[in-house]
Amino acid sequence: MKAILVNDDRSLRWDNVPDAVCGDEDVLVKIEAAALNRADLMQREGDYPPPPGAPEWMGLEIAGTIIEVGKLAAEKSNWKIGDKVCALLGGGGYAEMVNVKYDMCMPVPENCSVVEAAAIPEAFATAYLNLFIEGNIKKGNTLLMNAGASGLASVIIPMAKAFGIRVITTVLSDEIAASIDHLNADVVVNTTKEDISEVLRREMENGHPVDVAIDCLGGEIMGKCLHYLSHGARWIMIASLAGRMTEIDLKNIYVRNVRIIGSTLRSRTPEVKAHILASLVEKVWPKVATGEVKPTIWATLPITEAEAAHDILYKGQNVGKVVLTVE
Repeated sequence: MKAILVNDDRSLRWDNVPDAVCGDEDVLVKIEAAALNRADLMQREGDYPPPPGAPEWMGLEIAGTIIEVGKLAAEKSNWKIGDKVCALLGGGGYAEMVNVKYDMCMPVPENCSVVEAAAIPEAFATAYLNLFIEGNIKKGNTLLMNAGASGLASVIIPMAKAFGIRVITTVLSDEIAASIDHLNADVVVNTTKEDISEVLRREMENGHPVDVAIDCLGGEIMGKCLHYLSHGARWIMIASLAGRMTEIDLKNIYVRNVRIIGSTLRSRTPEVKAHILASLVEKVWPKVATGEVKPTIWATLPITEAEAAHDILYKGQNVGKVVLTVE
């Protein structure tokens, strides 16, 4: 089979690799689409190695058709040859085939294309983990989701809205704000014009302090925003694209019982990931079927153009997910 490999100069090539092998607890999936994530870029640069046992090539989420079912997988699940699935991977999605443990697969939701399905597993699992497990968010709470044009925000914002949560998000221009209008965030802050910490102060004064923040930016502004959260709020750090250092008033943290939580999906045990995926199918899939929650697809390219697809993410051109298709 073929997969996308990284050359010594960090360029990409579509080349031959050993065929994926279906283990006893695996299903073998013929990949039809694979979505991009920023972790792929980090892996390409040598900064985010795949977990033990995962293929060396990139790709954390795919959709396709089951072409083989392992003996134990058949006993422990209802998967059968021909089923359309999307799957969460430790790596190996940029390829023609992949073997996946049976409980890392989910059925493609109703009213969902294979391209949309490929954009679901990593982003939706990350969204669910940080909203409902780490964030313990409830109906009527207020969420701050930074970087509203990101692929993750394109999932988190509508997922939060579908569960009755008020959403504040940030963007870098009025044009970007217009491009995410369909996500229906309650407050969209253009941070080139407004100080987000001042916006949060006004929100708190108006009775809407932030209960949960999901932050991929960090940097100096993070510490300033911590003053304007509800008592017992959770600030969840998932990346630090705007800088790794900030200044925090520690008294503010303990007086109001604010929790700062570091969170990544990739570091979770297989058991935790399987629980998250099962929860998605039970609680979120009905909302996908009705269209309340859908991934936003920015671009679709053939897998042989993976380098061009990566460039979209490197340049920050996308509002939503970029997906590779496999013929």
